[in-house]
Order: sequence, then structure tokens, then C-alpha cells
Amino acid sequence: MLKKINQLNFVINYKRIWPFVKPFWFRALLSILITIPIGSLDAVIAWALKPFMDTVIMEQGSATPWNLPLWVIPILIITFTCAQAALEYGSTYLSAWTGGKITQELQRKLYAKLMQMEQSFFDKQTSGDLLMRFNTDANMACTGLLSNLKIFTTRVFSSITLAIVLFVTSWKLAILAIIVLGCALWPLANIRRRIKDIVKKSVIVGAEGFTIFNETHAGSKTIASYNLQEYQRNRFYDVLRQSFKLTIKNTQRTAWLSPMMHIVISIGIAGAIWYGSYLITSKQMTPGDFVAFITAMLMLYTPIKNIGKNFNQVQLSFMAIERVFEMLTYPITIKENPHAISLPPIKDKIVFQHVCFEYKEGSPVLQDINLTIPKGKTIAFVGNSGGGKTTLVNLIPRFYDVTTGEITIDGKNIKDVSLHSLRDQIAVVFQDNFLFSGTIRDNILLGKPDATDTQIKKAVHSACLDEFVATLANGLDTDIGERGTLLSGGQRQRIAIARALLKNAPIVILDEATSALDNKSEAIVQQAINNLMKDRTVLVIAHRLSTVQNADKIVVINEGKIVEQGTHAHLLAQNGPYAVLYNAQFKSKK
Repeated sequence: MLKKINQLNFVINYKRIWPFVKPFWFRALLSILITIPIGSLDAVIAWALKPFMDTVIMEQGSATPWNLPLWVIPILIITFTCAQAALEYGSTYLSAWTGGKITQELQRKLYAKLMQMEQSFFDKQTSGDLLMRFNTDANMACTGLLSNLKIFTTRVFSSITLAIVLFVTSWKLAILAIIVLGCALWPLANIRRRIKDIVKKSVIVGAEGFTIFNETHAGSKTIASYNLQEYQRNRFYDVLRQSFKLTIKNTQRTAWLSPMMHIVISIGIAGAIWYGSYLITSKQMTPGDFVAFITAMLMLYTPIKNIGKNFNQVQLSFMAIERVFEMLTYPITIKENPHAISLPPIKDKIVFQHVCFEYKEGSPVLQDINLTIPKGKTIAFVGNSGGGKTTLVNLIPRFYDVTTGEITIDGKNIKDVSLHSLRDQIAVVFQDNFLFSGTIRDNILLGKPDATDTQIKKAVHSACLDEFVATLANGLDTDIGERGTLLSGGQRQRIAIARALLKNAPIVILDEATSALDNKSEAIVQQAINNLMKDRTVLVIAHRLSTVQNADKIVVINEGKIVEQGTHAHLLAQNGPYAVLYNAQFKSKK
């Protein structure tokens, strides 16, 4: 389970993101500094109206108090506005460039973290949740960070300069304006508490939507063959309904902010006009002061009236930052020993010593496993489904770590060797092998990216792929589609075997590599597997006992324990669990 999201802390969130901003700090700072004159220039327009009003309207004069022609004031206003617009463009460009770079670095860091995650993490997370956490949240965090900081800085300096205009023109009216402003902003203090649960639920619902899209793509044949279109539509429509309800709830809790602010601010403006009229008639302020004051007040209040619309997005950005760093600080349980050594090629044996394993505490999957696997031998693991066969084999490349006990290779605990050197000596062929989008050649080369054409040709031949490749117009450069959807199951298996052959690892794991194939495909794939098994230490997981009769040793695992082991003939003679399994399969074929 992921840690509970912490309470919003503005300073902490910006400190978290600082390492990603640091390489681009100058441009980031410049984009923020530019906003200072952008905000400050707002006061120029308001202040310029005072001499214009007093001199032209009231006194019918032809020059400003600075003895400049009156037409200079409109020109200055236009000039300042153009300068403000140019600075706004520069700030927006720098923010977009910096934000893009920061997002890029953050996504790189997140993806690097994703590559470190152990298998147990992927077992618990849906594809939709990963997309939300590692992509959507990263974009929202960085985009919201800079845009909100830019808006914040602009508004701060705009508010400061406009507040100066207010106090210079009339401190009495200014106090009234500030009190009204405080009343308008006060409800924002509790807005995060109001939307926190809704945002968390929205993230979950959004992840469910991504998951359904992914499942629809990956399971399109299953959906069609089982007529599941209505079922999938109902699932997706349910997500849409939940999303709509959450959106409405969010609107109910936040949409009143802007109207409420409009009302409060309109009261403030009305009060300023009423009290200002009194000050003018009592000669305590000039009409020019009043016009400048009202203009500055309106310019100060206008963005405040709309802040309710943006504040929700601000909260989403901060929550996204929290979720991003929740992932970046997610604990990695399968770690390398700081003093890990490189594992030399296997020379002797793999040994399980009192190995126990559990996915969940208190629910053992493997119990006191003691087993020796000599170099160059083929060991088959059989037993009832769910007995722990695959789990046991997955402990060798450290897809999971043992709970207690240890696994050694040539006397070296696998926890004391580097993960790269350990997995570099293991090739795995699964029941359903994952092929990446691209060509046949691309997927085979994953076993050894620097392989020569001769090595590739040899691997293709040994995997019994040459006849199939010869029928293709583009040969090995034929595109296979996402996950190899343009190929048959047997063809996908043989590409995976060719990949394993090219890797040329001394240890091979075959996880029910032929169980999903028809008889004809199985015969061809089995020949490819036989070529892969030559001169290697092989661990075979199989349900079809006919495929493991020639193994050097057969290990029977039931309910997480080794119940017997030996050769095919020896185990049949024992008339134990293996004989029961074998006879059950044999009779089922009669």
C-alpha cells in the first residue's frame, strides 16, 4: 500500500521539486523576475488617471503637473501596456521551456524508479494507476508548479504596488479595501480539506479508466470471442458516472467561491464609492484621487474574484507533487549489497538452503526448501497448481527475495552479487512471452544487442524460425505489432527462444513454455527448446509430465514443500505423488 498523502505544505513541495529546477535555475528565476515589472506596471495605469482627472476634467487644463502635454499620458499608458505584454510573452516562453525541461527530468527520474521496482510492486498496481502516477501526475506537478508560481509572483507585486496606490490616494479607503479583501480570501483557507477526499477518489477513478482502455486493447480478442462488449461498456460507463459524480461534488464544494467573492468585493466597491463620495464632498480627497483609487481597487480585486476558479487547480498541482514524490520515495525491497561482487560464470551448482517465502506475512508459499541443482543438469518442477513451482524458480533471478534461508551459486549468496551480473547469466522463456513493438530482429537482439549477423542467423536456425522467416517479404525486419499480435503463439515462443539462445546464458528457466500450444506448434517449439537446453543448467516448470520424463531430476512440490524428487523411473516406482499425477494425466488421454 502506498503511504497516505501528507498535508499540504507549500514550502516542502517546492523544496522537493528544487533538485529538478536547479539545472535550469537561471531561466526559471528569470521567468519569475520578469513577472515583477508585469505586476508592478498595473499601478502605473491607475496612478496615471489621477493627474488626467484632476487637470483635464476638473480644471480644464492642458498640461500635467509635470508640465508635460496631456497627450503624453495616453501614450505612456499604451507604452507601458506594450512593455507589459512583451514581458508577459517572455515570461510565458521561459516558463514553458523551463516547465518542459523540469517535466522531462522528473519523468526520467520516475521512469528510472519504475525500472527499479521489484515484481511485487507490479503485482499490486494496475496499468491505469501506473499511468496516472508516472505520467499524468508528473505533467500536472510541473505545469502547475511554474504556472502557479508565475501567477503568484505577478499577483503579489501587482497587489503590493496597487496597495501603495490605494494608501497614497486615501489611507481611510485603503483600510476598507484591505478588510474586504481579507474577507474575500478567508474561505480559501479550508478549501483543501473540502476537496482532498474528492481528489483522491478522482485519481482512483481516472486510473480505473486508463486500466479499462488498456484491457480493451490487450484483451480485444477475448472481448470479441466472449461477446463482452456490453460488459466492457458497462464497466466504462460506470467509471464515467463515478467521474461525473465526483466532478459535481467538487463543483458543489468549490464553485461557490467565485460568486461569493464577487458579492463580497461588490460590497467593498459599493462601500468605497459611498465613503469616497463623502470624502470628495468634504474636500478630503480630489476626484482624481478617487478615480485612481477605484481603478487600483478594481485592478486589485479583478484577479481575486477569479481566484476561486484557479485555486482548485493549485491544490491538484500540489497533490500531484505529493503523489510523485510518494513514488520517488517508494521503498525498494530488492536492493543490491553495497559491496556486491560480479557473479562469475557458474562452475558447480545452485543450492537452496532452508528457503522459505511468503508474499503476505503469515501466509507461507514455500516452506523449508532444500535443493541442489548441479551445473549442466535439467531439473523439472511439477506438482499441483498453486503449489509454489513458479515462485521457487523466480527466487533465483531475484524477482522476489527469500523470506528466510538463502540461495547460493557456487557458494555465493545471490544477495551478495550484483543484480545485473546475476540476471545476465539467466535466460527465461515464459508461457506467454512478452514481445515489444518493432521487428522480429529487434526482439531477438534484446538477448544480445551487439550480436553479429552470423550469431543472429544461428539463433534463428536453432529456434526453428528459418522456414517461417523465409516466407516473410521483409524477413527478420518484419513488423510484429504491439505485443506480437501479428504472430501465432508458436511463432512468438520461438522468437523468445531465439532471444534466449542469443543471450547464451548458462542458466535457462522454462516456465511452462509449451503448455499453451497445439500439438504441431508444440513439436516445433520443443525442438527449439531442446536446442536451447544443450550444455546449460535448465530449470523446467511443466504441467505436461510427458515433456519432463528425460529430466535429470524431477522435483515434486505440493503446498510449498518438496514432497519427493528423483528420476522419472524412480518416482514412478515409488508410487507417490508423482505417480498419482502421471497416472491421472495418462488416463485422461485414453
